[in-house]
Amino acid sequence: MEEKLKILVVDNNEVERIAVYLALTEADIQIDVYQAKDLSSSLSVLERIRFDFVFLDHSLPEQDSLTLTNKLKFLGIKVPLVILTIPEKEEIAVKLINAGATEYFFKSEISSATLPMILRNVRRLYQTETKANFAYQQLTRKNQELEQQQQQIQWQNLQLVEASKLKSQFLATISHELRTPMNAIIGFSQLLLRPKFGQLTDKQTDMVERILNNGKDLLNLVNEVLDFAKLESGKLEFRSEILDISQIVDNTLTEVRTLAETKNLSLFVDINLENTLIINDPVRVRQILLNLLSNAVKFTNAGSIWVELKEQNQDMITITIRDTGIGISSQNFQNIFEAFRQVDQGINRQYSGTGLGLAIINSLVRIMGGKILLESQLGVGSVFTVDIPRQINLPPSDLQYSSNISNNGGSCYNHTISNPKPSDLNHVVGNPHIKF
Repeated sequence: MEEKLKILVVDNNEVERIAVYLALTEADIQIDVYQAKDLSSSLSVLERIRFDFVFLDHSLPEQDSLTLTNKLKFLGIKVPLVILTIPEKEEIAVKLINAGATEYFFKSEISSATLPMILRNVRRLYQTETKANFAYQQLTRKNQELEQQQQQIQWQNLQLVEASKLKSQFLATISHELRTPMNAIIGFSQLLLRPKFGQLTDKQTDMVERILNNGKDLLNLVNEVLDFAKLESGKLEFRSEILDISQIVDNTLTEVRTLAETKNLSLFVDINLENTLIINDPVRVRQILLNLLSNAVKFTNAGSIWVELKEQNQDMITITIRDTGIGISSQNFQNIFEAFRQVDQGINRQYSGTGLGLAIINSLVRIMGGKILLESQLGVGSVFTVDIPRQINLPPSDLQYSSNISNNGGSCYNHTISNPKPSDLNHVVGNPHIKF
């Protein structure tokens, strides 16, 4: 070693201290050797001088060796600490290593010949430990920072949850408040169009019809927002009934037929079901069908729209709605079912809407235990495939069922069942093939 090293030897036994001193001075190294015989003198010199090594006897009086080791750590004095011991007291040296010493050697191993190698090994070990401790401190600091960040994120998440809850409550409240005047506007518009309330001129009739149609459109938007708020808060109600899905398809097509006819669109339906009865919520089934059919009509300028119902298996039915509309780009598939998401997000977009329809029906289908899939190609058209179970499973305590079912002959069955089963569906079979 070319640099001149400062080494402190701490030993209360003067003979052994001098022996180490002589071994150090006789070794082929450039050193300055300092000596201390007790705890206080060694601490005094360590606080004033920076040493490259400290040689410490394992057995200073009254456990002073352990005290010195701990003091060095407490005072932040960083120096390679070499413990000198004897085989019979090796366990004491191990305790000192655990307390922060760098390495220990038996006194019999110390000589002028071995010291250069011992110092090199101790320095290498000390540097490795220093780097490891620094890395550990860095890792600890990073972990603390991450923990603080996680706490911050948790706090922000709580704020977001609270904000989302308040938003849902606001949407539900404002939507509920809007429905009352909208229903009044629609109701009075319908009354004005009845002949018994007085004859209107053609211009007046046109204006009232516009009020009525725009009122219905606005009410549909309000209902979408209200349903979305209920879905977000987990308060959307499901009422399960035995129902004839072919009738719901028929009624829903009747609702959209006028708009389809104004665009010269053809509507087709093919019901390939041996049994058209299912156990589900008729309002929600109609909502799914109406939304998909309305979208098909809205985004189809020419051609046709098909509705197909078929059995996937005995427990699942598939509803397919296909159109020849403008289609959807594949890059928009992944977010088409997101709330408030529309392909055209511009303020002057061609097609109106809240962007909640597909998000709502996607949630409804999932709650029913089904799934919805999309296939589409720009300029060719879209195909929405909805798989729903014949019987939705709801908690028994929440089930209240009443159904009004027509058979092929047109008779009505009014009945209430406390716990409907798939076997209850077998007594009525609907018309499997209807064309429009």
